[in-house]
Amino acid sequence: MEKKYKIVKKQEWQSYDNLKWQVKVVKHREEKRIVVRFKRDAKLIKQIKKIAGARWSRSLSAWHIPYTKENSKRFGLQQVSKKVKDETSKFEKWLLSRRYSNSTIKTYTKALRVFLSFFEAKSITSITNKDIVVFTNAYILKKNLSSSYQNQTINAIKLYFNIIQDKKIDIVAIERPKIEKRLPNVLSKSEVKAILTVLQNKKHRAMLSLLYSCGLRRSELLNLKLNDIDTKRNIVRIIQGKGKKDRIVPLSPKIVLLLRDYYKMYKPKDYLFEGQKPKSKYSETSLSMVLKRAVSKAKINKSVTLHWLRHSYATHLLENGTDLRYIQELLGHSSSRTTEIYTHVSTKNLQGIKSPFDDL
Repeated sequence: MEKKYKIVKKQEWQSYDNLKWQVKVVKHREEKRIVVRFKRDAKLIKQIKKIAGARWSRSLSAWHIPYTKENSKRFGLQQVSKKVKDETSKFEKWLLSRRYSNSTIKTYTKALRVFLSFFEAKSITSITNKDIVVFTNAYILKKNLSSSYQNQTINAIKLYFNIIQDKKIDIVAIERPKIEKRLPNVLSKSEVKAILTVLQNKKHRAMLSLLYSCGLRRSELLNLKLNDIDTKRNIVRIIQGKGKKDRIVPLSPKIVLLLRDYYKMYKPKDYLFEGQKPKSKYSETSLSMVLKRAVSKAKINKSVTLHWLRHSYATHLLENGTDLRYIQELLGHSSSRTTEIYTHVSTKNLQGIKSPFDDL
């Protein structure tokens, strides 16, 4: 069996290339390696195989490559200068003081770090609108990064220059990309059932069942505390979800039974679902791996993510006749327009439409 890796220092997974890759530096057999994770994709596998010294790790379920200057640069792991670190740190502290969410802080600081590193040789105070256009063409478009990444970067740059540098960057003059209109990925009820049925571990089954049955985001599930579950009223309290909003969602009686069995076996102390250490949150990466293994075992040939379960919950509610306004409240959407997207993936009305082909 392949020897397990030691993580160099204490380093989080770094997203790169707009989340197509996740990378981490580890030490294996006295050699530094870069571990690269990505969704199963034939093109990406072909790309990684072209890198000299690339190997597959069964223990990590990921590819790993030699830690070289070229590979570090390839995956955005090169050292950041003190100037960029200092400016990013100032920006991060300001975002924290304004109580931006952790995910927004992470996204904006990473975007700013990449942007300022791109113009390393240039004085920050001399950066203008023209430089943003150069960066868009030479970095974002060249790497074929998404329009949402481009918009997030523009937002971060605008905020940084307005607040930290006290310099007006005319973002209106910068062409924003059109956002791709993508439909949410949805599983059928039978596929959801198959995924949940193959889970033998009570903790794993309870986590994914609760995620689907309440339409929770991954972070909302992992942040749940024991007292957020109210079995007397059959509700779950979501405290400070996305947008720093509280909400309640109904709790299925079947889930209550499942949670009771889980509690008797694991006896969590603080968080509803704890990691290996008592009172610590269960890992996001571990939860994703639980789903990945269940999907494979259920023989579902789709790149299912945890968020698919939330999309499926909303779509199945709509197909059961639940009013869109209630679904909006249950999901915690600020705008009804966000919830309306599920009308485009629901098959309830489509199944009643007769194709003219049938009359031929």
